[in-house]
Amino acid sequence: MIELNSLEQIIADQKKNFEAKDPGIARELNFSKYLKTKQITAISGIRRSGKSTLLKQFSARFPDFYYITFDDERLINFTVDDFSNLMIAFKKSRKANVIFIDEAQNVIGWERFARRLYEEGYKIFITGSNAKLLSSELGTHLTGRYFKIELYPFSFREFLTYKNINPDSRSSAGQATLLKNFDEYLAGGGFPEAIKYQEKEFLKRIYEDVLYKDLIARFKIRETKLFQQLAAYLFSNVGKEISYNGLKKKLGYKSPMSVRKHISFMTEAYLIFELMKYDYSLKKQFISNKKVFVIDNGLRNEIAFSVSEDKGRLLENLVFIELKRRGCEIYYFKNKKECDFLIKEKNKITTAVQVTAHLGNENREREMGGLLEAIKTNHLKKGLILTTNQEKTIKQKGGVIEVKPLWKWLIGN
Repeated sequence: MIELNSLEQIIADQKKNFEAKDPGIARELNFSKYLKTKQITAISGIRRSGKSTLLKQFSARFPDFYYITFDDERLINFTVDDFSNLMIAFKKSRKANVIFIDEAQNVIGWERFARRLYEEGYKIFITGSNAKLLSSELGTHLTGRYFKIELYPFSFREFLTYKNINPDSRSSAGQATLLKNFDEYLAGGGFPEAIKYQEKEFLKRIYEDVLYKDLIARFKIRETKLFQQLAAYLFSNVGKEISYNGLKKKLGYKSPMSVRKHISFMTEAYLIFELMKYDYSLKKQFISNKKVFVIDNGLRNEIAFSVSEDKGRLLENLVFIELKRRGCEIYYFKNKKECDFLIKEKNKITTAVQVTAHLGNENREREMGGLLEAIKTNHLKKGLILTTNQEKTIKQKGGVIEVKPLWKWLIGN
């Protein structure tokens, strides 16, 4: 066990550092929803997406609180048996009824401690960098007692807010500024500190930390070279269909199940996401090829083998992540033709979205054909095409198609 006086020193140091932390820009979040309830607030997301900063923003709403982060080498041997001493150390320093626990997943059994605190009446905020671990532990021990926030790197609106740019500007100069910054955001991504310091090496460090610390070390992956090659391949093939068997043959894995397992590790760490093909048959959905998207375009551009592919891939990835940020249930459509995204709400497809850099004579039949087939198949009345900077409404026999600039869609205009 960790000595009580050592814990007191650690939490004092951590509290001092936390209180001095830059609160950053307010994230686009309904803070009151999480403040007015007794439920635990669980924040998950990839490393460096701003989880600790969001805790800081929540902490400003309380007169006092307890805080601990388990992303601290001094707590590497902290176990569930140390939680009693932790509470003693907390209570010796001050009296509070709010507790912030950062990177909780680093302590096995943390969820039982959280449940005890909840039942004692404490208001609890927790962060973690592993989607499955956090959700499975919460689901097992804290069912019905928590709200979950999945935090992503900055949205385009948050990116503009950080740079003090008005997203609702109507002037020509304002529109030009928005377009310039959209191009920067499209290629550079939204990791807060990468934007702050304008340092590409920062993105490489995020990738390496996730790969080596969160995945290879945590899951004791022995085929490290294969794992690295798989990650690089997926980052280089954003938006393309994949099959586990195809990746097995291409990269030299022993079995498709090994590929599937390694991909699942990456999804747990929010590094990549798999998109399923929509089908009324759940069995067909699961056995069909998946498409892969990545957490951030800036990260993708630093890691991919080549970034010479067309702009459409980056646009498509950006739309996917924004849909995830908005909490949408997403699929891709493929029959005779293809449509990039279908959005499902309340067990029904409600929206079909196609993404292309430019809608012109050379791709009009392909892009509109895929969208119209998705509209017809799913009994919709209209669809959406997101482009770099085109805006119009096209009335077709199969439905109405709205063409809209992606940057406008991102800021909600």
